[in-house]
Amino acid sequence: MSIFNVFTLMGGIAMFLYGMDLMGKALEQTAGSKLQGILSKMTASPVRGLLLGMVITAVIQSSGATTVMAVGFVNSGLMELHQAIGVIMGANIGTTVTGWLLSLSGLEGDSFAIQMLNPNAWAPILGFIGIFLYMLGKDKDRRSGVGKIMVGFSVLMAGMNTMSTAMSPLADEPWFMDLFLSFKNPVLGVLAGAVLTAVLQSSSASVGILQALTSTGAVTYAAAVPIIMGQNIGTTVTALISSAGANKNAKRTAFVHLYFNLIGTLVFLCGFYGLHALLGFSFYNETANTFGIAIVHTIFNIVTTAILLPFNRVLEKLAILTVPDSKDQAGEQHSLLDERLLSTPSVAVGRAMLTGGDMAEICRTSLLQAMSLTHKWDEAIADEVNRKEDAVDHYEDVLGTYLVKLSAKALSREDNRTINTLLHTINDLERISDHSVNLLKAGQEIQEKSIHFSHEAIDDLSVLEAAVQDIVNRTVDAFQKNDCYAAGKIEPLEQVVDGLVREVKTRHIARLQAGACTIEYGFVLDDLLTNYERIADHCSNIAVAMIEVSEDRFDTHEYLNHIKNGESPSFEKRYERYRGRYTFDARPQRNCRCTGARKNNYRRAFPCKMGRDLWHIAGFGLFVWRIL
Repeated sequence: MSIFNVFTLMGGIAMFLYGMDLMGKALEQTAGSKLQGILSKMTASPVRGLLLGMVITAVIQSSGATTVMAVGFVNSGLMELHQAIGVIMGANIGTTVTGWLLSLSGLEGDSFAIQMLNPNAWAPILGFIGIFLYMLGKDKDRRSGVGKIMVGFSVLMAGMNTMSTAMSPLADEPWFMDLFLSFKNPVLGVLAGAVLTAVLQSSSASVGILQALTSTGAVTYAAAVPIIMGQNIGTTVTALISSAGANKNAKRTAFVHLYFNLIGTLVFLCGFYGLHALLGFSFYNETANTFGIAIVHTIFNIVTTAILLPFNRVLEKLAILTVPDSKDQAGEQHSLLDERLLSTPSVAVGRAMLTGGDMAEICRTSLLQAMSLTHKWDEAIADEVNRKEDAVDHYEDVLGTYLVKLSAKALSREDNRTINTLLHTINDLERISDHSVNLLKAGQEIQEKSIHFSHEAIDDLSVLEAAVQDIVNRTVDAFQKNDCYAAGKIEPLEQVVDGLVREVKTRHIARLQAGACTIEYGFVLDDLLTNYERIADHCSNIAVAMIEVSEDRFDTHEYLNHIKNGESPSFEKRYERYRGRYTFDARPQRNCRCTGARKNNYRRAFPCKMGRDLWHIAGFGLFVWRIL
């Protein structure tokens, strides 16, 4: 074993780890929205969580990453602790897929079919095809992602072969043989496997290296079994590190992972060595091969999961005893977005979109509550609107910071569009919340000044408010579902709202000229109309952003000019339909004055008709000036 073999071994390990990382990230990036859909179906069933944990780990090729995701979900409140337990158990089984893929390299035979099953035969071809797909495909599209998967697997297998070649001279080294003889001691074997995996931060990688070591002939099943047990303990280090700074349930999730593997290792080792003492396994001192390592790894994880799955509540209680509740943690809050999820960008994007949907829902309910205050003042509802405004501001700050960090990650085209949509829309959502507070202030002014609207004014506002509620509901629904078709219906309705605002102003001026309304009402009305119009504008901005981002462009003016210049028949049809739905009563307006304390006050201030006429003329001029 020369120094050059050591250099070759180091290069082989580097290629192996890089190939595994590249393949895992490309698989995750290509899976994208499918992975988000799988994660969104988490339930309280341990068996379902087990299956989902297996699928996720098989996709991203890392049980550590799956467990870190579980910690992040619990920390952000997306999952409960008992749900995460099933996912963690499934992750341990899912991670065995890598070992089985690598074990195919041990296939031997003269037939063409067996040779083609060996990855060493077709991995180079796979890499050749993959690099062409990657170079010819556009950045971040599906073709490029598939190319990365192929190249990653090819590099992984090349690294595996390089390690095997570099370590083959160790078969003639007595010290190396003695080293593995010492690993027959269960304690030393478990310790060695745990340290190796803790350093590599991947049980799949450490199992792959152990499979490569089988080429030396020094690895027996007596040494391999405890090493594999230790590898499962070492992989818990990743989750334990990630739980630092998280809430108590996230810490408990990491400890569940640790206890599951510790108890599973103890039970399996006791059973294995107990049965060996009674039956005497014939394979115990035989030289292990890649298939044997994969089989032992799989049996261990399946057996320990089958034994401990019925005791998932016991693991939960054990974790709670380790991380007990305290006074400081009693009022602990879930974080909106957990940065641990950034290690799995497609999942982080899904979580960011859910958070954006929650923000939009708060804006909708806040607006509807604020609109109700303009009709009937309620101090409790007013306080709720103010609290929701603070919550929306917090959502905007947290989500904006998170999206900036997430945009620096390697993302699929679909995920990149989602981020761009959120970045272009969260400010408009926050502005809608601001206008809700403005409506609250208008309602407060109406209540404090005892302003009462005329029947005509109430009828006019009811039509406008119905249209505003409609456009807000449609916008929030389209945003939460990421439905660009529904978003295309927003702009015609926004044009209808603009027209209704102008008509309400015109009808008010007519009533003002006829002396049927007071100037105080005009000021409040102007505030209401301004906020309603701005709310519709922000709804339009959100819809346009969704449509433009989905088409990989963002030119708002070009889009709006296109649909407003008669180039979109669907726009005209929708506009006419909405305009027919929201129309004012065509009957002549009744000569019903606005009533209230202020009206009586100004009548007493101007007892003669001429004084009241001069007051109306001055008020009319001031109102027109504010409009213009």
